[in-house]
Amino acid sequence: MEKDPFREYIITEEPSKEEKQYAWKTAIGLQKVDGLETSSYLKKVANDNILGKLTIYEAKELIDSYYSENKDYNERTLEADKVSVRIAELLSIKSFTFSLQEYLDIHKYLFSGIFKHAGKIRNYDITKKEWVLDGDTVIYGSSSSIEASLNYDINEEKKKDYSTLNNDEIIKNIARFISNLWQVHAFGEGNTRATAVFLIKYLRKIGYNVNNDLFKENSWYFRNSLVRANYNNREKNIFETTKYLELFLRNLLLGEKNELKNKYLNINYETKKPDIEPKKPDIENEKADIDLNNYHFTVKTKDNIRKLFKEFKNEWFGRSDVIRILDLSNSRSSELLKLLLDNNIIIPISGHGKGKYKFNI
Repeated sequence: MEKDPFREYIITEEPSKEEKQYAWKTAIGLQKVDGLETSSYLKKVANDNILGKLTIYEAKELIDSYYSENKDYNERTLEADKVSVRIAELLSIKSFTFSLQEYLDIHKYLFSGIFKHAGKIRNYDITKKEWVLDGDTVIYGSSSSIEASLNYDINEEKKKDYSTLNNDEIIKNIARFISNLWQVHAFGEGNTRATAVFLIKYLRKIGYNVNNDLFKENSWYFRNSLVRANYNNREKNIFETTKYLELFLRNLLLGEKNELKNKYLNINYETKKPDIEPKKPDIENEKADIDLNNYHFTVKTKDNIRKLFKEFKNEWFGRSDVIRILDLSNSRSSELLKLLLDNNIIIPISGHGKGKYKFNI
């Protein structure tokens, strides 16, 4: 007698190559929100998983074994590698429960053995200086009300009926929900990475096929947009706004091509620039070049300098911007900045925090 396929539970199959690529790109990209770089070994393991040579569980075991057998490692690289493979694993699993406990469990799984407080709600209050706020901090949730705040946000979101909303309303609603969740800052560290994983799995639950490179390319923008969604400074006439987060979500969910640049989020930029509309500006005809004929640099170095010049011809920038634009490591970005300083191509500036420069033109 044949079995009815619609009456049986099916064990989840191995994700497709495309799904694995997305999971790994997102996992590795999210490490940049905390200035972390993964190792070349992690990237090799990830590639073997994508090609089907390893399951995600075998990949995780290899990373764990690598660090248990090799004691000469950088702690931040260990964190980046272990958290990356765990994010890739969670994004490869379709199961998800929209609840506070799921949120706590995600953080616990990602950071177990890395942070002592993994999965635990912080019992102290925090501040954090932000570049995007010119050194100011978001007012994070009080430690005494974290659990109540999280429960309230999640329970209110459960009441939403997305079938009655249009795309604009959905985007605005998700932006406000996830920014509220992040503002609570339930954990001592790792809030953005845990929140991003929770968001991706929630978006899948409500029917979105989240499967592009946005978190890989724009994880730092994602975090800064969460910061701006929760910051007020009446003296500077700056108020919380989800418009930047909405641009990110429109690209993520609707496939739009809105320009996502971190410099737009800095509060100093906003006070002198017009509002950003949810559409990509026409910059195709803008030309930016710099004369490097008299410099004995490699072709690759010259290309990198031209990219920076095109991006920051009339703007200041720092090492984090170099990392973001050129996708270089921390050390390589520092080397490039030193080379530019030594050759008087850039000059240091004050008033924007330590380590900020502009092109000497």
